[in-house]
Amino acid sequence: MLNRIFIQNFALIDQLEINLQRGLQVITGETGAGKSIILGALRLIMGERADLKNFADLEAKSIVEAEFKISNNLQSFFIENDLDFDENSIIRREILPSGKSRAFVNDVPVTLDILQQLAEKLVDIHSQFETSNLFSEAYQFKIVDGLSENKNLIESYQNDFSQYQKLKKELEKFKNQLSEGNKESDYKQFLLEELQSANLENVNFELLQSQISLAENKGVISELLAEIFARTDQDEVGVFDSLYDIKNKLNKIAELSLQFSEINQRFEENYIELKDTLFQLQNEAENIETNHEDLLALQEQNDKINSLFLKHKVSEIEELIKIKDELSAEQNSFSDLETKISSLEKHIAELENSLEKQTKVLTKNRQQSIPLFKEKIESLLQQLGLEKAKVEVELTSIKDFVQFGKEKIQLLFQANSGFPLKPIQSAISGGERSRVMLAVKKIMAENSELPTLILDEIDTGVSGRIADEIGKVMQEMAENMQLIVITHLAQVAAKGNNNYKVKKSDIEGKTQTQIVSLNQEEKLTEIAQLLSGSKITDAAILQAKELMR
Repeated sequence: MLNRIFIQNFALIDQLEINLQRGLQVITGETGAGKSIILGALRLIMGERADLKNFADLEAKSIVEAEFKISNNLQSFFIENDLDFDENSIIRREILPSGKSRAFVNDVPVTLDILQQLAEKLVDIHSQFETSNLFSEAYQFKIVDGLSENKNLIESYQNDFSQYQKLKKELEKFKNQLSEGNKESDYKQFLLEELQSANLENVNFELLQSQISLAENKGVISELLAEIFARTDQDEVGVFDSLYDIKNKLNKIAELSLQFSEINQRFEENYIELKDTLFQLQNEAENIETNHEDLLALQEQNDKINSLFLKHKVSEIEELIKIKDELSAEQNSFSDLETKISSLEKHIAELENSLEKQTKVLTKNRQQSIPLFKEKIESLLQQLGLEKAKVEVELTSIKDFVQFGKEKIQLLFQANSGFPLKPIQSAISGGERSRVMLAVKKIMAENSELPTLILDEIDTGVSGRIADEIGKVMQEMAENMQLIVITHLAQVAAKGNNNYKVKKSDIEGKTQTQIVSLNQEEKLTEIAQLLSGSKITDAAILQAKELMR
């Protein structure tokens, strides 16, 4: 039950707070006074999108707060979403001047998705502009399933159906992947084998190119080495003989003067290093032994790797290895895909079997409840002045599973006798919509655990005896739930357990919307004003007293 509403900085509302009670709560007020503003603020609690143009003060944040008395059967929802349960729970929505929105349940921050899920279990706001819901297949199933006691079954079915759709999409994706993969599988296998045969992990590409260059230039290298050895080893005029002579003479100088000791030591070290380098060079020269077959093998390996570079548009051995590993993993994934597809097909078949069983029960329950729905709604419509109205529900089997089973629904209607029943969207007039919707809401309320229902001018377009009957229907509805009604009908206002008036006032030169609770005398005056307009007559007062009796 909705206990309290607090609104701050929203449209014409600077600050507003109202406490509500059980039973029929009636809100009245002149057109434009701000009744729709209060509903608009409450819709923020329902998780609807915020609009900055609704700010009264663009520099301050807007706050909407609602306190609900919550039954214990919602404890599981609070536990599942890590919320603090309290029988008197507060839902708050804040919209900052920047446009950023925040939502809280008992001071715990929540997402708008969680807020919407919770609000749907607490309150239903129905506007006169939402009677087109009658035309939607989902709403028509909701009406019939409410009477069929299909609530738990339809939840189970829709959970399975959602999983079924998800798995079918996944299966289609995997099959497409396998189909596309099979088309290229042979070519990719060829690429993989080509890369594997190159033995890339054991290739040093720089060393390979060096070996090829050595083999190709063996003659030039050997000739140059021969000249080096001739210059260094030639008797008497060779470099080493000359350096050896210098070394001996420098030794004698160092013995004669310590000033040359360091230079002598450096020359000695360089002489030894140079001699060692020459010996190593001679060893390398002896190892230059490549034949034509070796050169061809090296060139073949080099050409193969360059070809792979060109084919795969890379320039490093590491990149080729990465491509090889990816191809290998991809080829292995094909067998994994086949396993996944087989598993999915099995799971889908199990779900289809479960869905088939559930749809049969859903259909059976619906068919059993349709006569009861027909009886109830036609009785209510007679009470509301549509004495000749006839209603029928048509269920049509279909081949595939859909959101509500394996059937379609069509609500048929005719207000006058002697005419065929037609789909309600083409058979109902504007003046009949509100009465049919009220009858539907009453039937749904009888089978719903929803604690609060708000009807916004659903009685528009009726008067006289029908208005009085609408008030009686609302009274009956309010016996088992909190019913908040926004109305312009005196006949409805007179039946309120509690009455409130929305009005505009000028406060410090600024128009503001306020809502006040009416005592019995104020309620009488408000009903008389609804009857006679701005000027309240004695006759209107007498009629208002009669209505209140």
